[in-house]
Amino acid sequence: MGYTEINWSLQSPYPILAALQLVPLGFMLMLLLDNRPKITQAVSVVGAIASFGLAVELYRRFDLQQSAMQFAESAQLWGPLNYHVAVDGMSVLFLLLGTLLVLLILVYGLTLRIPFHQRELAAIFAVEACFAVQFTNVDMMWFFTASLLQLGLVAYLLSQRSTSPETDLALSRFNQFMGTGLLLLFMGIMVLGWNYAHTQGHWSFDLYDLALTPVPLTITSIAFFLLFYGLGVRIPLFPLHGWLPLVAEHGTVAVAGVLLLGIKVGVFGLLRFVFPLMPDTVAHWHVYVVAFATAGIFYAALLALLQKNLRRLLAFAVVSHTSILVIGLFSLEHDAFQGSILLAVNFGLATAGLLFTTGMVYRRTRTMVLNRLGGLFDAIPLIGITFLAAGLSIVGMPGTPGFDAAHLVLEAAIDRFGALPTVAAALGNVIAAGFLLFAFQKAFLASSLDGGTTRDVERTTTPERFIAGLLILVLFWTGFHSEPWLELIDSSLKPLSVLYEHH
Repeated sequence: MGYTEINWSLQSPYPILAALQLVPLGFMLMLLLDNRPKITQAVSVVGAIASFGLAVELYRRFDLQQSAMQFAESAQLWGPLNYHVAVDGMSVLFLLLGTLLVLLILVYGLTLRIPFHQRELAAIFAVEACFAVQFTNVDMMWFFTASLLQLGLVAYLLSQRSTSPETDLALSRFNQFMGTGLLLLFMGIMVLGWNYAHTQGHWSFDLYDLALTPVPLTITSIAFFLLFYGLGVRIPLFPLHGWLPLVAEHGTVAVAGVLLLGIKVGVFGLLRFVFPLMPDTVAHWHVYVVAFATAGIFYAALLALLQKNLRRLLAFAVVSHTSILVIGLFSLEHDAFQGSILLAVNFGLATAGLLFTTGMVYRRTRTMVLNRLGGLFDAIPLIGITFLAAGLSIVGMPGTPGFDAAHLVLEAAIDRFGALPTVAAALGNVIAAGFLLFAFQKAFLASSLDGGTTRDVERTTTPERFIAGLLILVLFWTGFHSEPWLELIDSSLKPLSVLYEHH
């Protein structure tokens, strides 16, 4: 692995990683115990600010020069399930993203005609706690357990905030895909745990223990594909994306989508567990993965151009651009790892921007059919500008974090694979720019073709202006100042990069 552990007491006066996991649970309990609407709304925003503040404090105390995992905390629990957490730069960056998006979700709730009720708010905080467990744990079974709880909670939110009579179909497809992914993930973890037990005489799912135990060639590919497919459903990677268009069209407009797509748990899981534990197997299969990802860019982009529903169009946009991210991951170079992580964060922010603005449009028009939208820019220009900025960030326009990220990914891809996949990824990005600009033009600039009503549209509210302004600020600030985020993950990725140098 190349990692060494450092006790949390040398870097923080209190166990800050435990606090990141427990604070959302504390606010969840507070919300369940008090059902007064005004109190619950205020408490939820305060709780989200507190969690984001802890993530910022973790970033402030993080030592950028060390490649070791930091702020380690551990405790003996039961059998192989021991509490063992630590973070690197990647973890810190994902924690900052996750806590910021949860804060925006709760502010977005203030814009709804029917605000989030008590149990929904509690579920959102429980999801945030699950994210904190996933991004801080170095134990694979804890990662799986948090994933199971998180997806169950998101399914609950999907059932509560659906905008379509076909909710049952969307929820059923979501449960089928996610259930299959979780089963594969669990089986892959058990294969690695069994291999460790077979060698050492006792079970462990700890990253450090597993890294010291070679996996025989007879089972390493099996373990790789179980873990890769289990996480690929979450990313979502072509052709494991079948749940997304249905959930996008018939599920919640923004909340579940931001929790599922804005925070790339699948990407994190690959880099935290799969890549460090099975470098030879990853290097053996990486060309095949890149081939599927390249096909996925064009498949999803062309389907996006055929969509008449804005939410389905955005769903295929996510699949197309995720394929570019996967090409970066499997380029297996230091710059590519940096670019892929930054691209994941950029997608998180940009996807949240697209989904939030889509939700604001739906609240006014009650439709997502492109032919029934149009002329909205005159009434809600700030929402239109935010949609455009998020779309440009998705395609990596200069001034957005996607620009530097895409540059690093494409540069590494051309070194590793030559011109063909790189040109394909670049062409896919051009197509993506086309369909996202087409969506902006149809929804905000063009006239409605099917008699949709866009007159007398409600003007933007204060919470909407806050969300839109903050998203634009964060997108362009991180775009023009991407160096701090690259520095944050640079040293942490060096041990992983060393594993793949000989490949």
